[in-house]
Order: sequence, then C-alpha cells, then structure tokens
Amino acid sequence: MIIGCPKEIKNNENRVALTPGGCLELVRRGHTVYVQTGAGVGSGYDDDAYVESGAVILPTIEDVYAKSETIVKVKEPIASEYDLIREDQFVFTYFHFASSKPLTEAMIKSKSICLAYETVEAPNGSLPLLVPMSEVAGRMAIQQGANYLEKPKGGIGILLGGVPGVKPAKVVVLGGGVVGIQAAKMAAGLGAQVILMDINLDRLRYLADVLPANVRTVYSSEYNIRKELSTVDLIVGAVLIPGAKAPHLITREMLSEMRDGSVVVDVAVDQGGCIETCKPTTHADPTFVVDGVLHYCVANMPGAVPYTSTLALTNATFPYLLQIAEKGWEKACEDNAGLKKGLNVVRGEIVYQPVADAFGM
Repeated sequence: MIIGCPKEIKNNENRVALTPGGCLELVRRGHTVYVQTGAGVGSGYDDDAYVESGAVILPTIEDVYAKSETIVKVKEPIASEYDLIREDQFVFTYFHFASSKPLTEAMIKSKSICLAYETVEAPNGSLPLLVPMSEVAGRMAIQQGANYLEKPKGGIGILLGGVPGVKPAKVVVLGGGVVGIQAAKMAAGLGAQVILMDINLDRLRYLADVLPANVRTVYSSEYNIRKELSTVDLIVGAVLIPGAKAPHLITREMLSEMRDGSVVVDVAVDQGGCIETCKPTTHADPTFVVDGVLHYCVANMPGAVPYTSTLALTNATFPYLLQIAEKGWEKACEDNAGLKKGLNVVRGEIVYQPVADAFGM
C-alpha cells in the first residue's frame, strides 16, 4: 500500500500522524510511505529521521495527496485540502463530522472513504483512538483554566488550589468520561473544590469510589447545574456522544448567572460544544468573553503539547493503520467490527447514523 502523511496545516497543529518508528515498521512490511517535508518537526522528528526509517520525503502537500492511496492525518482536512482528496482515496484521521456540515459535504462530494478515529470502537464499547487525546485534553483543560483564572489573563484572579486560610477555586466538570475524570483528577490534585456531573449513576458510583475526597459527584440536570453557576470559578465541558453533536448543557441565558471573570473550557467544542456560547478558537487566539465569562474553546488543545500527544496518539492508531495497510480497508473492516464503526463517509454516502442525524441527511 502507498501511505501518505501530510504536514498538518490547522492553526498551531504540531502533531504528526506517523512517527519514524511507524514508518520503519510499514516499510519493512513492503509498504511505501510518503511524508511531507517538515511534517514531524513540531513533534521533534526531522526529515532525516523519516528518511532513515525508509520513508520518501515529498516537498508539498499536493504531492503527498496525489501519490498516496491512503492518507493518515491527525486533524480533519480543512478547506484548502478538500480538492486534494480523490475518489476512492482512503483518509484515516479525526473528522468530527457532526460539527461541520461543509466538511461533511466536501467529503461526500470527493467520493473518498473516510474512517474517523473518534468512532472506532473496542470490544468493550470504548473509543480507543479518542481516549489518548481525551486524556491529554482533560488534563490540559485544568492547566488552561487555572491560567486564565489569573487576573492578567482576564480571569477573576483566584488560585485554583487556594492557600491556608483562603478557600480554593470551585471547579465544575460536566461529564464523567475520559476527559471528565482526567480534568477532575488534575483539579483535585491542585487542591480545588471539584464537582463532577454525569447522568450515568453507575459511572457516578465508580467515580465517587476512585476519586479524591475533594471531588463530589452530582447527578447532571439543568436544576443542579444552575445551582452551581453563581459560585463556580471554572467550568469544564467534557460531554461526548460518540460521533454526534454535543448537547447544550449551559445555555446563553444560564451563562448570565455566572460571575464576571469566571472561566469555561469547552473540550467538546470539536463536536459542537456543550456550552451554547462556545465556538471553536485557535491556539493563536484562544479566548473570547461573553457576558463577562471568559471562554477557552481551542478545538485542537493537544496540539499545544505535540511531543506527548503524537506519541500517545500513534501508540493507539498505528495497530489499526497496520491492519488497513496489510489487508486493505475493506478486508480490515470486515475482520474488525470495531474498526468498521469508524467508517463515516464511503464513496459519497454517509454510513454513520449520528452524522446523518446531525444534518437531517
């Protein structure tokens, strides 16, 4: 198989979808690997490392798309890439289709095969290619939230963990999945008062058992969320419905109950966001203010820590990529039901129901 790894061109996206180690394994098995020049620099891998692993370096993104049967990426294609994707070309990356109708329509038009990292399932129903980046994003949400609570950054001016004699910040985490548990652990470790909300009672029981004493679990409802808004310092949106648009748990009207200088970090923004006032931002311009509340809504948060993120991501994605390379995508999906669930758009047709539902298609 001919596999291409282009350089990511989304704002401040420094991750890369293939490491030199992955290239070496593919080349040893007889596959051809094309890597765009500079693709790995942001993650600490120069072109020479890829050449030593047997990859061929190509100068432009156009060259990589034109020569490759399979494209492996980190983030969804952006508008300038849409016309580079060919009919029957296989694209393996995060897509998050439900949050972008233009992307969905472009991939339908291309008649390519789009397999999304975020909807691949393990036998136990977990999402193995979403987990590593969710772990990074959950931890980063607290780092960034603590940073933007500082007065010079526009926040209320509170130290997350407080000090002796001064109470700590209050953090509300919406969602008890991977992002939520990582955010709660980080916030608790820094000494914050943490409230973790979810609608799954079994999950709440488990989290109550394993998380520190300064994390309180609460059933998620509009009433219970509203009760916390007037005294919360930091809210982390960590809601996930696999492949579908996230529901709005905090509306614009509810936001008015929060204090000026409080902060929201919506990790769900790449699936439309679970806070109505959120919209995707970039690492270059990460925040905006609505009704006095500072919003941090960077859609590729793990891209800020590319060394950690690239290794965590490729550790998870590479075994699946190897199956695809060895068998072809159709046979690989036939043999692996969890991988098949990653198929979202195939030759002009949406094949993943939550994406179709998001746009009434």
